[in-house]
Amino acid sequence: MKPLWSLLSFAASLLFAGCMTVPETGRRQVMLISTQQEMQLGLSAFTQMKKETPISKDPAVNALVQRVGRRIAMVANLPGAQWEFVVFESKEANAFCLPGGKVGIYTGILPITKDEGGMATVIGHEVAHAVARHGAERVSEGLLLQTGGGILGASISNADPRTQGLVMTAYGLGAKLGRELPHSRAQESEADRIGLIYMARAGYKPEAAIDFWQRFADYNRTRGGNATPAFLRTHPLDNLRIQQIRQWMPEAQANFRPQ
Repeated sequence: MKPLWSLLSFAASLLFAGCMTVPETGRRQVMLISTQQEMQLGLSAFTQMKKETPISKDPAVNALVQRVGRRIAMVANLPGAQWEFVVFESKEANAFCLPGGKVGIYTGILPITKDEGGMATVIGHEVAHAVARHGAERVSEGLLLQTGGGILGASISNADPRTQGLVMTAYGLGAKLGRELPHSRAQESEADRIGLIYMARAGYKPEAAIDFWQRFADYNRTRGGNATPAFLRTHPLDNLRIQQIRQWMPEAQANFRPQ
């Protein structure tokens, strides 16, 4: 029983120590990594990526990304951020933001962003991930799930090995389908909502987000990207994203500040 009580005490201390609130939405989140640790991880990963992935030399694309990035960053609530916006040469239609304000845009997404409003949608979404500290939150929740697995394993340590295997497999599958994937989708939706607010505050019409996500949905359809069942996805279905953005549009429009 001693290992079990030790793990329970450790889990309780983690929960007590790490409650935060997401800006803009007010959602409570578990956070077990300091801002300084998170930003250092983001800086290291981004530095490594710039060494390994070709960077675009297109002056027009770089000027667009820097212009939009600066405007979004000015309205983002991320104290101590070292904002950096880099365009990487890749056919992948994607973008990302590492902790501390390190934003990467792949050239493969440029035909879908199409214009400045589309780019503001993408950068607003990625900046929102950083502000909400979604990466650190995922790591924190992973630590808690790992702790939970340890507690469960300790509690059945005297059981038949086959039973132990079945129980731990069920725990892993339940954690994946019941927590990790739904939480990932919820984070994506939260980033959509916050990003919509940021692009509006930066002077971009939030209605452009609907146009972008419709183009992105069309892109996914041409590539057969809708085949994965919704419950196995890390991101919400495209039609759900568009529906949610329409619901959040009045909030975003109230934050619109013409430039």
